[in-house]
Amino acid sequence: MKLLHVDSSITGENSASRKLTQQIVTVWTAKHPDTEVEYLDLVAQAPNHFTMAAMAPRTGQTEGLSAEQTAENAVSEQLVSQFLAADVIVIGAPFYNFSIPSQLKAWIDRLAQPGRTFRYTASGPEGLAKGKTVIVASSRGGVYSTTEAMQALEHQESYLKVVLGFFGITDVRFVRAEGLGLGPEAVASAFASAANDVKAVTAA
Repeated sequence: MKLLHVDSSITGENSASRKLTQQIVTVWTAKHPDTEVEYLDLVAQAPNHFTMAAMAPRTGQTEGLSAEQTAENAVSEQLVSQFLAADVIVIGAPFYNFSIPSQLKAWIDRLAQPGRTFRYTASGPEGLAKGKTVIVASSRGGVYSTTEAMQALEHQESYLKVVLGFFGITDVRFVRAEGLGLGPEAVASAFASAANDVKAVTAA
């Protein structure tokens, strides 16, 4: 079994999502000792934001590529191949400005490749990355899960569900620590709740 461990928080050792992804991977590998882990830090190894240089090879252009287009295509190929090779993907996804970090979005933009992670058919789009398990470590300063008004402001977990579903991945599990900006008691409660989530998502 191959597990891809992905972090995207910019706050380093102070990151809640990084703590959570490490807990998830530690518990998962203890329960599944045959797991081979590969690590990707999207802050230390951030792909460039998506540009036409990265897009060109996906439009069918295979000849006359510039040096920049060739280099960007190589980055996209490495990232999508790494993603497709994994059976389990653990993603650290902090909540930045109502959504995900731009580094994480840049990675997803490289994964979204027709013929690799999805295709269009006569009956609509079809995901090609079926059969994977994704565990998202979600961290938030506020509380967005308990009311409809706050849920409407949340484009972090909801976005990841949509794009992973578009890739054909239906087994998406969440470990959530929210309310982390509301004081020490709220932080302790959030991590206690997240620890229970870790046990639940690594059980199967």
